Amino acid sequence: MKISDFMDLKMLQKIQDQFSDATGLAAIATDAEGNYITEGSNFTDFCMKYTRNSIEGARRCVKCDTECKGTYFCHAGLMDFAADIIVDGEKVGAIIGGQVLPTEPDENKFREIAKELSINPDDYIAALKKVPVRSEKSIRAAAGMLGDVINQVVNLEYLKYCSNRRLNIFDDELESATKTVDVINQKTKELESIASKQNILALNASIESARAGVAGAGFAVVAKQMGELANVSAGIHREISDAAKQIKASVEKMNQKK
Repeated sequence: MKISDFMDLKMLQKIQDQFSDATGLAAIATDAEGNYITEGSNFTDFCMKYTRNSIEGARRCVKCDTECKGTYFCHAGLMDFAADIIVDGEKVGAIIGGQVLPTEPDENKFREIAKELSINPDDYIAALKKVPVRSEKSIRAAAGMLGDVINQVVNLEYLKYCSNRRLNIFDDELESATKTVDVINQKTKELESIASKQNILALNASIESARAGVAGAGFAVVAKQMGELANVSAGIHREISDAAKQIKASVEKMNQKK
């Protein structure tokens, strides 16, 4: 199951952008395989241009991405978050982000990190000063809220998608039932015509057997049985016709309620 199968990703992007504008936290959505399905919101140069752009920094970031869940401190001292998007018990993606400081940074500590990552310390500190600072409590609350909102919206879109699909199937089956009823009506008319002809043949046979006298006695029995079968067939045909009419009436009522 893919989110894009049942949801307009522009809606997901809008919620994500509004969240980042309101909180200062970065955010991006992924599918179940970890591929990005939205554009990043409020991503920082500190993380993207410097930390993740260095070989050692990228290695450490990938380790955090794969091992850390919920709201957590990344290897560089920032706070990040990851919340699974669950639909009908299945993980269909995740909303991840963060890239925010829980306290004012210790520049000396970050200069040491820059050296470990082979990044120019002055450039690293300049990028660090642009990173938003929020309290740990507010970061955890914002991340939890985004996870809840995204899951509610995605599940609502999934339910709408399933309902629409059921309606489409219902419409198709309704059309098929209508056509079937029409075929039944047509075939019933044909059977009624055959039954009528059987009655005429039985009547003619009775007349001819009467003319033949004793020699036609056996033929008279057959003619009588033919007439009886014709009458039974006619009765069955009427019952089928009545049932078909009832089905058609029900189908027409369902169409009126749509």
